[in-house]
Amino acid sequence: MVAVTFLFLCFWAAGDLSRIQVTLEPDRPSQRVQLSHTASLRCCYSVTGGAVDTTWATSPHMVKGILRGVDWRDNRVTVDGGNLTAAGVMCHTLILREVRLNDTGLYQCFLNHSALRPSVYTHGTFLHVYMPIVKILDISESTKNSILTAEGMLLMVAVLLHGTMMLCKTKKLNQLKKKRVKEEEENIYEGLNLEECCSTYDQIQRSLVQGPYQDVGNMIMEEEEIQLEKP
Repeated sequence: MVAVTFLFLCFWAAGDLSRIQVTLEPDRPSQRVQLSHTASLRCCYSVTGGAVDTTWATSPHMVKGILRGVDWRDNRVTVDGGNLTAAGVMCHTLILREVRLNDTGLYQCFLNHSALRPSVYTHGTFLHVYMPIVKILDISESTKNSILTAEGMLLMVAVLLHGTMMLCKTKKLNQLKKKRVKEEEENIYEGLNLEECCSTYDQIQRSLVQGPYQDVGNMIMEEEEIQLEKP
């Protein structure tokens, strides 16, 4: 009789635990927090058929088989006991003050119950702790715009000056080229005797006009003159 009662209680407990259902609510995917500021993380879920134990954990979840949860001994950490909304959603909030660079990571709620196999993790929020950029020169936006405008004007002046110098250089090269060609043409006729050129030209013209017979007659007359001159 005792054994039957024990088995009945075991089956009843198993049937009661099997009715526990957990529905995860959307979490904020990521959050960027400046160094030394406060981060507030939240996980929400709804559960029916019982209650579950909630523990904040960071990735990696397990270290040597032990759950890697948030260090409760840290004075910077504050965790509330959960807040049940009117819609029946349970939300837990983790507050982390004066965040450090090594606090960067994925934070999730670990939901544990003997009826949950395996245990459930919420979607989680990735906390990104960043160091702000230190400005070397604190310049206002109007001053930046003025500097950019001045840089544009200087660039335009530089382009115009370069183009003008290239045009002047090209023009000067063309003038030198024309002058060199003219000097070469003048050097062709330098040293020539114009009188000799004219006499040679006249002889060529006379030979073309008189013809070959005139040259034979001249040769005969020259031979007769030579014979008369002989004693």
